Amino acid sequence: MRNSHPILLVEDDRVDVMTVERAFKDVKVTNRLVCTGNGEEALEYLKTENNRQPCVILLDLNMPKMNGIDFLKIAKGEEELKKIPVIVLTTSREEQDVAESFNLSVAGYIVKPVDYKRFVEAIRVLELYWTLSELPDGE
Repeated sequence: MRNSHPILLVEDDRVDVMTVERAFKDVKVTNRLVCTGNGEEALEYLKTENNRQPCVILLDLNMPKMNGIDFLKIAKGEEELKKIPVIVLTTSREEQDVAESFNLSVAGYIVKPVDYKRFVEAIRVLELYWTLSELPDGE
C-alpha cells in the first residue's frame, strides 16, 4: 500500500494468518499487519486511542465471539470507523453472506483461494488496487 498505515487482519485461523503474512512478504507489502482473532478484538484495537487506524481491514466472516457480519454492523455504524475500507476475505460462498456484506458497505468480497499461488495473486491485486485508490483526507 502507498501509505504507512497498518492493515488490520481480522482472522481466527492461525494457518490463514500465516498464509496472509507469507503472501504479504511475497508481494512485498510493506504495511505492518495487525492481527486480531475476532470482531470483538478488532473493535477493541480500533477504539484504542494509541493505535494507528488501518488503511484497510481484511475481514473473515466465520469467527468465534463476534463474527464478521456482526463486526460490520457495529463498525459501519460508527462515524470514526465507517470510512475505513473493509475487504471480506473468507471461505464463505453463501449468497446471503455476500449480499449482507455489501449491504454493510464492504469495498470487496473475496473467497479465499485454496491454492497458494492464487491466494498470492489475490493479495497482489488487492495491494495494487489500494495503492492506486484515493483515500479520504487524513488517511
